[in-house]
Amino acid sequence: MSHPNIVIVLADDMGWGDLGCYGSAIPTPHIDALAARGVRATDCHAASAVCTPSRYALMTGRYAWRGPLKNFVLMGHGPALIEPERPTLANLLRTAGYTSGAFGKWHLGLGWRHRDGSVRDAFAPGARLHDDVETDFGRDVDYTAPFTGGPLDLGFDRFFGIAGSLDMPPYAFLDQDRTVGIPDREKPYYLTEQRPGLAVDGFDEAAVDLTFAAKAVDWIRSVPADQPFLCYVTPSAPHRPCVPPDVVRGASGLGDRADAVCLVDWMVGQLVAAVDERGQREQTLFIITSDNGAVTIFDDDGDSSVHRPNGDWRGQKGDLWDGGHREPFVANWPGRLPEGAVLDAPICLTDVLPTVAAATGVALPQGAAPDGFDLLDALAGDASAAPPADRPLVHHSLGGRFAIRRGPWKAIFAEGSGGGFSEPSISALFSSGSGKAHANPPWDRDHPQGQLYDVAADPGETVNLWHDRPEVVADLYQALRDICGDASSGLPFDVVTGPARA
Repeated sequence: MSHPNIVIVLADDMGWGDLGCYGSAIPTPHIDALAARGVRATDCHAASAVCTPSRYALMTGRYAWRGPLKNFVLMGHGPALIEPERPTLANLLRTAGYTSGAFGKWHLGLGWRHRDGSVRDAFAPGARLHDDVETDFGRDVDYTAPFTGGPLDLGFDRFFGIAGSLDMPPYAFLDQDRTVGIPDREKPYYLTEQRPGLAVDGFDEAAVDLTFAAKAVDWIRSVPADQPFLCYVTPSAPHRPCVPPDVVRGASGLGDRADAVCLVDWMVGQLVAAVDERGQREQTLFIITSDNGAVTIFDDDGDSSVHRPNGDWRGQKGDLWDGGHREPFVANWPGRLPEGAVLDAPICLTDVLPTVAAATGVALPQGAAPDGFDLLDALAGDASAAPPADRPLVHHSLGGRFAIRRGPWKAIFAEGSGGGFSEPSISALFSSGSGKAHANPPWDRDHPQGQLYDVAADPGETVNLWHDRPEVVADLYQALRDICGDASSGLPFDVVTGPARA
């Protein structure tokens, strides 16, 4: 085989501290084994602290705020967010003869056909991207029609999954470009955090990830031995509602959420076994990571004094503090990547696309992955090829606020969490479904307060130096403006932050 297989597992809401190889008490033997025989990154960040924009960035190598989504996430009936002509993991590898399969949560929008024949367009002037409970219910969707703008239109040959998170309608599997069955009734019961909507008869949340794993394994087995493949697997776990099936129930001893982390690990084990059956471990690059940090505001998810899903990092899902976006990242490719190595350089999930392109020998077209960095040689142990310590990384919150990290400094252009799940309360966002961060204080000319941390000396982000080092704030604000390009990104460009450094 001239090209390696690529297997990417992107968990949902799995934090930096959830895996055994990152110090967790949760048993994750399959991922730990990949880390022991591969590379573990300690300073990896999602491009956003929530799922839709984070997944967009991994799939395209591009920050999501460069497109129409400036805050919040899409719901299950949100419009397709990636243009078919944009380079993605799947359509780039297709040019090199790859076949590609996506199995699991999609959450990048779909072109659902409505009963009046219309299909929402995320790129139309004034397009509505965010849905409230009523518009996301699904009553006006024609589920007998195929949807567009999904995985099949972005380079994947096989897709089996769900539209959004496990707490969003429609409560139905998707196979290629249609629902499996017709969601024609309101869901008869709702688990924790699930939103009202239509379901197919017999939809069983506990079977969802088991089904994804089975479909992915069957597909891997079906690929001809001489055909390189991309297998993109996106579990619903450990996102709420956590409904671990019997195969992992009680495995952690720490409750349902921790058992759901065990489920992700079990799925990885199934994928490794399927590749082993083909005798292709040495021809396969595995990447295991997560879309954002864990949410920690729910007591029923476990005792955070016993298990800290985001490790010692401040914050949680949605936040601009590191707990919102610092992710586990494990890469394994026997014979190509060193065993038991640790990469401490700052990396981002925007780097996955250019790294995969380098691993497969695919040339990136002009303009592809504008925010990514090829990590292949760095993962292989070449320290000179690693991203520099002062590489700027842009962070983005659920509320649409920005932060930038460069070298030892991190500037947060917001007060508090920036509109995440920590203070200020995000409950108003969920109740309205508007996607407008009205519960989050603005950051603009009239409200120019923010946060500055020396994360080398203060990794816990506890001492705010915003007023002590205005010249650093000004420099980082200019660097962020240079990256964003213009105010269409959602970043205000007219805020006075302090004297520029001479």
